[in-house]
Amino acid sequence: MALQLRPNCEYCDKDLPPHAIDARICSYECTFCAACAEDKLENVCPNCGGGFVPRPIRPAREWRPGVSVVKQPPSDKRMHLEYGHEAIAAHVQRIRDIPPEQR
Repeated sequence: MALQLRPNCEYCDKDLPPHAIDARICSYECTFCAACAEDKLENVCPNCGGGFVPRPIRPAREWRPGVSVVKQPPSDKRMHLEYGHEAIAAHVQRIRDIPPEQR
């Protein structure tokens, strides 16, 4: 099962195409741009509380049969946070000093 490769930052709605090197994801594939993940969210996913890692780049070219962005296209469903910025800030403040591996 391939990653969804969601098309946007859930915080600021910036476009994050499959080849975006500034896309960050948590273990649930919540997707944010690097600026929001680092500056606004301080490495705290506002949905699950986990940390972020760079989202892998899906190959544009089919180097192996059936494995490429053409054969396994990214999601086109834009995602948006269900929490307001004030609630997110409180959530981040509460757990930002706990390393992701201990949350």
